[in-house]
Amino acid sequence: MDRLDAMSIFVAVVESGGFSAAARKLRVPLPTVSRKVAELEEHLNVRLLVRSTRKLSLTDAGGSYLTACKRILEDVGNAERTAAGEYTAPRGELVLTAPIVFGRLHVLPIVCDFLAQFPEIDVRLVLSDRNAALLDDQIDLAVRIGPLPDSTLVATRVGSVTYVICGSPRFLATHGSPRSAQDLANMPFVALGSLASAAGLGPDLPAAVRVRLAVNTAEAAIDAAIAGVGLARVLSYQASAAFERGDLKRVLRKLEPAPLPVNLVHLGQRLLPLKLRSFIAFAAPRLRRALA
Repeated sequence: MDRLDAMSIFVAVVESGGFSAAARKLRVPLPTVSRKVAELEEHLNVRLLVRSTRKLSLTDAGGSYLTACKRILEDVGNAERTAAGEYTAPRGELVLTAPIVFGRLHVLPIVCDFLAQFPEIDVRLVLSDRNAALLDDQIDLAVRIGPLPDSTLVATRVGSVTYVICGSPRFLATHGSPRSAQDLANMPFVALGSLASAAGLGPDLPAAVRVRLAVNTAEAAIDAAIAGVGLARVLSYQASAAFERGDLKRVLRKLEPAPLPVNLVHLGQRLLPLKLRSFIAFAAPRLRRALA
């Protein structure tokens, strides 16, 4: 029995909540997962998991063994990365994720400059508005916008953004520039969400608005607002280029909610690979300047 392999599978079963989920995550046959855990229990001569039709739970011995497995696997991973030179020289693959628009506007240019300065590091940049699980998806670093839940993740604050209401100069000249929340009543809006409601505009808007167009991306909402369809409510960084060009104007700043923090987050490893430390040191000050 490959004990490290069996430990990895055991940890995956517990963290995934079941054998089938672990098999999908590891991309190995379900019988292999079951057999490896059974072999591990036989080797230890102890029951690690209690299986039922509804749930999977750890025995007392299983809980202690899980903690030991995680520590051992982390130590082995660190030893392998040290041997490969990840702690002595910045090299290897770095997996990053960021929201789509933020990543394209702010992260991608930084990554391009980073690659030019660190020729032995390769980067896989995943742009997605879904908050991926760093451990499950094997992600080194993520950009998170918004409050962070309590977790073992380590965060580096790089700035903040806020929701803004904006419209094109032509639209504001035709419909008037709103000066209070009451002015928004029945004013045409472009929404991120449902046409049947103002979902996507935010629950803190104090007046009903008329959603003329509903779209599913911020870029489409901004383009429609520029075209004069209606006001749009988007994150400040999403419309920054349109503000600079004069295609959109920001209105009702007093209705803007509290800023949302922007953080770089990574797993709380005891020893960070040099490739990750190098990227954080490179990217953080540049993002702070961009979001200032």
